Amino acid sequence: MKPDLNLGIVGNCAVGALIDRMGRYVWACLPRFDSEPFFSALIDGDDPTRGYFDIELQDFERSEQSYDPNTAILVTRLHCCKGSIVEITDFAPRFTNHGRTFRPTGFLRRIRPVAGEPFVTIRLRPTLGWGAGEPARTRGSNHIRYVGPDHVMRLTTNAPIAYVLDETGFLLQEPVDLLLGPDESLSDSLADTCSRFHADTRRYWRNWSRSLSIPFEWQEEVIRAAITLKLCAFEETGAVIAALTTSVPEHADSGRNWDYRYCWLRDAYFVVQALNRLGATKTMEGLIHYISNIVARTGGGHIQPVYGITTKAAIGESFAENLSGYRGMGPVRVGNQAYEHIQNDVYGQVILAATQAFFDRRLFLPDLDALFERLELAGERAWQLYDQPDAGLWEFRTIAQVHTYSAAMCWAGCDRLAKIADRLGRGKRAIYWRERAATMRERILDEAWNDEINSFADAFGGANVDASLLQLADIGLVPAIDPRFIGTVEAVGRELKRGQHVFRYISRDDFGEPKTAFNVCTFWYIEALCAIGRMAEARELYEAVLASRNHLGLLSEDIDPASGELWGNFPQTYSMVGMITCATLLSRNWKDAL
Repeated sequence: MKPDLNLGIVGNCAVGALIDRMGRYVWACLPRFDSEPFFSALIDGDDPTRGYFDIELQDFERSEQSYDPNTAILVTRLHCCKGSIVEITDFAPRFTNHGRTFRPTGFLRRIRPVAGEPFVTIRLRPTLGWGAGEPARTRGSNHIRYVGPDHVMRLTTNAPIAYVLDETGFLLQEPVDLLLGPDESLSDSLADTCSRFHADTRRYWRNWSRSLSIPFEWQEEVIRAAITLKLCAFEETGAVIAALTTSVPEHADSGRNWDYRYCWLRDAYFVVQALNRLGATKTMEGLIHYISNIVARTGGGHIQPVYGITTKAAIGESFAENLSGYRGMGPVRVGNQAYEHIQNDVYGQVILAATQAFFDRRLFLPDLDALFERLELAGERAWQLYDQPDAGLWEFRTIAQVHTYSAAMCWAGCDRLAKIADRLGRGKRAIYWRERAATMRERILDEAWNDEINSFADAFGGANVDASLLQLADIGLVPAIDPRFIGTVEAVGRELKRGQHVFRYISRDDFGEPKTAFNVCTFWYIEALCAIGRMAEARELYEAVLASRNHLGLLSEDIDPASGELWGNFPQTYSMVGMITCATLLSRNWKDAL
């Protein structure tokens, strides 16, 4: 079966997995997001016989799939042509236990017959070593151990062990539980444990969803985006990964295959913005802690655009030669060379992301004065580098320019430092940063504006536009009513919009000409339309983007504007953020709607 991105995500902020419409686990890295894949079928297109966890229904006809409302619990129903129906419930346990969050590195599958006499086969075929081999299997009385060199997973089940090991089909006459997790014995019976895990996890997610500040319109869409965003958080450190996957290409045979299982500091600003709109303070606070740790460690020196989920700096790029790639479209990359890039916008981004801590009384970060002083070191780097060439936010590998977005984010960092200094009562520092920000702003507006295209350009002295320019009003460099910003929005729409989707840029880059739209850029365009008062157009475009989501309401990084097919790593944090932000901007307010 050809892989696609009609996938659901389950997880618990320690691990995550992707499940296809047939109820197959096709991707899961264990024991954490940046580990090697235990299930790798999604990016092993040449070998459909391994890397998955399947419940196969004999004489299968069709499937239905949905989330248990307001939870991260996925329900798949398989129908056979003779009328039998099997229901599969998948989730990763997560709930409060003895005053702590219980989030084991594993997953629970609950299978029950709904109609007829379903005949099923259980196939659990994990991989090791990025497709180089398979784990050894050992059998216990009620479990199977999958033994690798670095960790062991245990499947505990009330299904006949021999049937699972031999992949023998059997009549499903009563419910079956399959608990895949750490190599530990259960203190209670499997049935009691699984029932409790299910009920407590359901209660956790519904209580969490209930705490969100959601808009009046598009409530279901926002809740699903928020849950997905949270599932991309590695709660232990506060990192939020860009996506769960590696090497799903941006378009067919493009070579644009990247590993997104890391934390981009640029993304952190947008994630904090979205979480703040929803009132999801714990995840937001964790991400700010993560950023603070990185700023403290760099001590005023170079800050990378991306770090590992434990703040690891070196995430060197290599190739998994034993995996053929998504639909056979390699290469499969492990690690991301972007950690070596010079991307100067990062200094402003970390300051913007941390600014929330100084103004939000819901957050409790110790010693804000010390944090401010560390952020000042990042501000000095922003001042030094704002007019220097870099790889830009689109991470060009062989192209360096003074990118307008990088310069603008450096300005934004210095501007926010002035505001923070005012908040802390540090008048002299406020004056210092305000003067620097004013100098930077004047230079940026002069160097980046292009009269001939009636728009800001993507680089100083440039003649092209890119979608990042849509952020210039949002960060405050220019007001939305400024004719220059309005001209920029119009130029982006004219040059980069294809149908109902917006490209990042259209000029040729290291890998040729882009062929797919970048979903977050469409959301940025919608935000910009809102800012300049074109609300009806913005609503129409937002509805069109929502219609592009997969059957479970999720989005990847990219989309083919002609076919509507999703491409790129999945699910994309940026895309979930855009969905939330635009809904809050466009929705009628509760008072007027009721």
